[in-house]
Amino acid sequence: MAELLKKLQDEMKAAMKSGQKDRLSVIRMLISEIKKVQIDKKKELSDEEIIEVLQRYAKQRKEAIKQYREAGREDLAQKEEFELSVVQEFLPQPLSQEELEKIVDETIAELGASSMKDMGRVMKAVLDKVKGRADGATVSAIVKNKLSG
Repeated sequence: MAELLKKLQDEMKAAMKSGQKDRLSVIRMLISEIKKVQIDKKKELSDEEIIEVLQRYAKQRKEAIKQYREAGREDLAQKEEFELSVVQEFLPQPLSQEELEKIVDETIAELGASSMKDMGRVMKAVLDKVKGRADGATVSAIVKNKLSG
């Protein structure tokens, strides 16, 4: 069993014992998302694959928060923010802007990239290096800035 799934199950038991109903509900939802993907793929998921499932779930929460705020539903936005905070406990710590820029600089140097034509190659290499610790839009903005500058 993947380390992350075991951690989620342990946290679920702890939430049950301490009576944290909201937290328990979110963790159960995460475990069910993971199990659904395992059934679809007909195999146990690795920690990396579980992180991808959790990231997808976190991204959905962020989109929902934005939509609820635009609709003036602060109550629902706060519920989604709570869910997002629980999910983020199980995700790797995101890279800082400085760390990300350093990785992009190193990758550009490694690949000998010099223009926007190289953007695809640089993006692929950087995203492989930062898997799960930075979102594609942020990486894309940094790479564009470095290659066009």
